[in-house]
Order: sequence, then C-alpha cells, then structure tokens
Amino acid sequence: MAGHSQFKNIMFRKGKQDKERSKLFAKLSREITVAAKSGLPDPDLNARLRTAIIAAKQESMSKDTIQRAISKAAGGEGENYDEIRYEGRGPGGVALIVETMTDNRNRTSADIRAAFSKHGGAMGETGSASFMFDHVGLIAYPKAKGSDDAMLEAALEAGADECVSTDEGHEFLTSIEGFASVRDALEAKLGAPQSAAIIWRPQSSVAVADDAGETLAKLIEVLDDHDDVQNVYGNYELSDALMAKLAG
Repeated sequence: MAGHSQFKNIMFRKGKQDKERSKLFAKLSREITVAAKSGLPDPDLNARLRTAIIAAKQESMSKDTIQRAISKAAGGEGENYDEIRYEGRGPGGVALIVETMTDNRNRTSADIRAAFSKHGGAMGETGSASFMFDHVGLIAYPKAKGSDDAMLEAALEAGADECVSTDEGHEFLTSIEGFASVRDALEAKLGAPQSAAIIWRPQSSVAVADDAGETLAKLIEVLDDHDDVQNVYGNYELSDALMAKLAG
C-alpha cells in the first residue's frame, strides 16, 4: 500500500505498551521461546529466532532476559503453545487479523470473539479478512538512515521487493521466503534495523470516521492487552486528529 506506513498504524498503541512493559516483555519472551523450540536455539541458524530477538531488542529487552527465554527452550521448559490466527471485522467495516499463541484454544477463541462483539465488530471465518492483506516481510529503518534514493538503491542491492519511504521512515518489503536473506543484507549495509518481522500488510486502507475510530481503537487495545495475543493487524486509516487524541 504505497504511502501508507505501518508506523502510523501502531503509533497510538505505543503509549499503553510503554506503561505495561512487563506484559509486553512476556509476549516477546514467549515468541523467543517458541521460535527457539521451532528450530535450533541459535539465532545465526534460526531465522525466526533472530527476528524475535530483533523485536525484543527494539523494546530494550536486556540480553539476560533474552537468553533466559532461549534457555527455556533449550532446556525443554515452558508451555507448548498453539499458534492460531483469528480474523474479523471491526467498527467502520475494517478488516482485522489477530495472531495468538495459546495453551487453551477454547479460552482464547471465546475471549477474542467476545472482544469483537463487545466493541462493534464480528469475528469471521479463517480467510474472511486475510485475502485483503499480503503476508510479507517488513524491515524498517528510521528516516535519518539515508535519503529515499539511497534506500531504494539499498533495497535493490539486498533483493527487497519494494522500499516505501515516508515521513516516518523507510520500510523494505520482501517475500516471506526472502525475508531472512534481505534482512541480513540490509543489516550488513545499514546496521541493525529498527524492526524486522513477518506481517500482514493491507492491500488498501479504509478511512474510518472518528466516532467509529475511537471504538476501533478500544477494540484493538482490548485485543492487544490479552495475554494470548501477539499481533493485531488492520486495514484502517485514522484521521490525524484522532491519532493525536489517542496518542495523548
């Protein structure tokens, strides 16, 4: 979605996340442990684990905390989680994708459905929303890292599919298959990324009126706060005035 930034979509949630760092760290640690269990507990040999560690470092998680999460997997500790994706519609007709890790499918499904219902949305079947998104790798760098032309050149050299430069920063997009190699090539040229993850990127955006937008923001907040929810993606576009109000 040219010109549309993932940074803007998450801006209004950052304040709450910063206030609840212990909950955020718990989710990041869970991802690190699951990633380490899914392959070797070595980030150089496990692309998913490396991605999880980058996300944790971006949130200033300490090396000791990251290592403890990896050691849990290496020692066979920690619960076994199912990774489940839920899809639905939110206020304003937007499409939402909710990624979870859960040790109790029935509990999580009931909680997610209730959140949608209580806040003006409706949970749908698998595939009811994801067809409006592309499942891609996204590697982000701050605006100060270089000019738009320099970033485009870096994208071409690294094998990225696209580079989207906005006022918020530079986003390099890749296929899931090429994500790890592109990320490593960019890191070698530009240094550690601001973030790197496999995401659901909306193919187009839906402008949401401020009244529906406030309800939508509440729904996303409730979903984000749930212990089993790892990520929430949507194809919404909120007004700058509402973004400022929510961020404040």
